[in-house]
Amino acid sequence: MVMNGSASHGTLLGVVVATAVVQILVHLVCFLHMNASSEERWNLVAFVFTLLIIAIVVVGSIWIMWNLNYNMMVH
Repeated sequence: MVMNGSASHGTLLGVVVATAVVQILVHLVCFLHMNASSEERWNLVAFVFTLLIIAIVVVGSIWIMWNLNYNMMVH
């Protein structure tokens, strides 16, 4: 699909994102044992907290870089 150009860019992006989501879910369930049982609740809470911290760092970094770009441009 990718090498011979038989699919559009939108289709390829959709396929890659879908397979990435499936891979993440398989890793979470099979390897990290993330499920809804009560004894695994702390793992889920820790995972959600980790996602929150990562989101804060990524959004904060993008915000800082956007402001630096805006302040460095000639007006």
